[in-house]
Amino acid sequence: MELKTKIKKTLEKIKKEDKEINSFLVLREEKEILKDAENSKGKLAGKIIGVKSNICVKGLKTSCASKVLENYVAPYDATVIERIKKEGGIIIGMTNMDEFACGFSGESSAFGATKNPVNLKYVPGGSSSGSAAAVSAGFCDIALGSDTGGSIRNPSSHCGVVGLKPSYGAVSRYGLIDLSMSLDQIGPIAKNVEDVALLFSVIQGKDEKDPTTLEISKINLEEIKKPIKDIKVGILDLEGLNYDERIYSLLKEKIEKASEKYGWKLKTIKLNYLDLAVETYYPLVYVEFFSGTRKFDGRKYGKKIEEYAGPEVLRRVFGGSEISKAEYRGRYYNSALKVKSLITKEFEKAFKEVDCIVCPVTPRLPWKIGEKISIEEAYASDVFTVPSSLAGNCALSLPIGKIDSLPAGMQIICDKAQEEKLLRIGRSIESLNE
Repeated sequence: MELKTKIKKTLEKIKKEDKEINSFLVLREEKEILKDAENSKGKLAGKIIGVKSNICVKGLKTSCASKVLENYVAPYDATVIERIKKEGGIIIGMTNMDEFACGFSGESSAFGATKNPVNLKYVPGGSSSGSAAAVSAGFCDIALGSDTGGSIRNPSSHCGVVGLKPSYGAVSRYGLIDLSMSLDQIGPIAKNVEDVALLFSVIQGKDEKDPTTLEISKINLEEIKKPIKDIKVGILDLEGLNYDERIYSLLKEKIEKASEKYGWKLKTIKLNYLDLAVETYYPLVYVEFFSGTRKFDGRKYGKKIEEYAGPEVLRRVFGGSEISKAEYRGRYYNSALKVKSLITKEFEKAFKEVDCIVCPVTPRLPWKIGEKISIEEAYASDVFTVPSSLAGNCALSLPIGKIDSLPAGMQIICDKAQEEKLLRIGRSIESLNE
C-alpha cells in the first residue's frame, strides 16, 4: 500500500474506532504526517509510530495523562524521538497512559481509561496502556512505552502484543518524564518480535545527554530471524506465589514445544527473595517519584501536583514524602536497596546456569474496567515483572494464547545487554505458530 494511503486509512480508523478505546490523547494534523511521509527514508521508513505521553515530542502536548501537565507542550525531542525521526519513523500522536505512569491497569488517566481492544469491557494493563492498545487495535505499527516495574510488559501481555523492556542503560531516558530514575527504561511495543527488534535497534545506545546509558553492541536484525538452538531455559519455580495456574500451563506447553523443535534443555530454576520483590520495589519508586515531582510546584511546569493529581499519584507522592523523612530513611529506602542488590545477585547466579528464564508476565488475566480490587492485589500484578527491573535485566513479553478469550503472555528474561539473544529466543517461540 502506498504510504500516504496507509496514513489516511490509519487516521480514519483511529477517528472511527478510538472513541471507544481511548488509546490516543493527541493526534498530529494529517497534513503534517503526510509531509513527514514524503521524506520517510531509513530503517523505519513507512512505519507509523505512537508515543507514550511521558516522552517529549517537540510541539506536541506531553501531559503524562495528568491535569497537572495538560497544557504542557514539549519544547524539544527526547533522544529516542530524534533517533526515530532520523531513520524515517512517522510519529502519529501521543498515547494514553496511567497518570504519571502510576498504575497497572490503564484506568488512572485523567482523560479517561483506555479499553482493551481484545474486549472493551476489560483493562488493557498499564501504565503504557495506550501504546499497547494502539498497537493491538492496528492504529500504529509500533509504539514507544516506558517500563519501571512492568509498564511495557504488563499491557503487552493483556493486549496480546509483544513488548520489550531493555536492560537498564541500553536506551537513553533523556526527554522521558520518569517515574523512578533508577529503574525506568523506554522500550518498543509491536505485533511481532521483528518490529520490536527494529525499533530497539534504532533507539538503543550511548547518549551524552544521559549518563546512565551504556555502550552496548548493536543488535543484528538478520540474526533475530534465525532460530536459536541448543540453549538452556530456566522455568521459574513459582512456589509460594499466587498466580493463575492456567497461564502457567499454557506457558509450559509452549516452552516444551520449542524445546522439542530447537533442542532446548529445560530446567526448573528457583530465585530467592522473589516474595520480597514488590515490597522492595515500591519504597524505591515512592521515594524517587516524590523527589522527581518536586518540580511540579505550579510555577514553571504546569500546576501543583498535590492539588491536581489523582489518588494513585497522590498515594505515591505522600508515601514517598513519608519514607524520605530522616527518621524513616534507613528503615525503608536503604533497606530496599540492600534487597535490590540481593535480587540482582540471584539473577547473576542463575544466568551462569541458563541462557534465559521464563515465567508468566502477570499472575492473572485482565480484569473488568471498574472492578474493585484491593491495592495489595493490584500491586501484586507486578510480582513477575518487578524482579528483572530491580536487577536491570532485559525482558520480553510474548503472547502465548488466550484463556477465556483473553490474552496471556510469557515473560522471557535474559542477562544485561543480551537483547539480541532475548529477541532471537522470542522470535523462535513466536515462529512456532507460523
